[in-house]
Amino acid sequence: MRETLYGRQAVRESLRAGRRQPYRLLLAEGIVESPVIEEIVELAEERHLPIAHLSRREMESFVGPVKTQGVALETSGYPYADVDDMLDVARKRREAPLLLLLDLLQDVHNVGSLLRTAEAAGVHGVILQGRRAAGITPAVVNTSSGAVEHLLVAQVTNLSRTIERLKSDEVWIVGLEDFYGAKPYTEVDLTVPLGVVVGSEGNGLRRLVRERCDLLLVLPMRGQINSLNAAVAGSIALYEVLRQRGWSATK
Repeated sequence: MRETLYGRQAVRESLRAGRRQPYRLLLAEGIVESPVIEEIVELAEERHLPIAHLSRREMESFVGPVKTQGVALETSGYPYADVDDMLDVARKRREAPLLLLLDLLQDVHNVGSLLRTAEAAGVHGVILQGRRAAGITPAVVNTSSGAVEHLLVAQVTNLSRTIERLKSDEVWIVGLEDFYGAKPYTEVDLTVPLGVVVGSEGNGLRRLVRERCDLLLVLPMRGQINSLNAAVAGSIALYEVLRQRGWSATK
C-alpha cells in the first residue's frame, strides 16, 4: 500500500530513517529554498528518486487540503514492528525496557505529539490497539514532525493480552489514571523494566486495561481543572522515567 507523506519535517525524517520504500518526491513550484529543502533534495538524489515539480493546485489535488509546506513524498506504508523487536532493542542497548502503550487514543494531534516525545525520550517502542484507535497515518507522521519514522511501533489486536504478555517478561505496567489507590508519579520507582499506559481522550483507561496495570500513577492538580491533555500527561511521565534513570541533557 502506498501513502503520501507531507510536510518538510515528516518528509525529511522519513528519508533519513530509510525504513520505507520511497517512490517519488513532490515539490511545489516556486518553493522557497531553505536548508531543510536542500537536505530533502540531497537525500532524494542519493536514493535516485524522481522529483516532480507541481503547481500549488496540483499539489493540493494530489495530497489533499492539508498544509504540505510545498513538499510531499510518495512512499510505502508505515513499517509496523513486533513487541519482540522492542524488547530486543532494549537488550542490545543493555537498558531496562521502556515502552509506551496507547489505549485507544484517537486524536491524531495527541498521538503525534506523544510519539514525538517518545522518540525524544528514547523509548524502545510504542504499542497501539489495532482497532478504534489512530494508527500511523500521514497526518500522525506530520504531527510528530517525522519522529515516528524513527520509532518502533506495534499494532496489536488486544492491548490487555499484550500487557499480560509483557508482565510475563517481567515488564512492570503503570497506567496514568486518577483512580482510587493511584500513587504520585514522582513517588514510584520507574527505573525497572517499564510500560507506561496512556488512556484515551475523555475516557481514560478502559477497565480491563486499568485492572491489568501493576500500579496507577497520578499527576498533581493544583488548579481548577482536574485533568491534563493525554499527550501532556504522557510526556511528563516519560521524562520522569528519564530523570529517575539518570539520563541528563549531556548524555
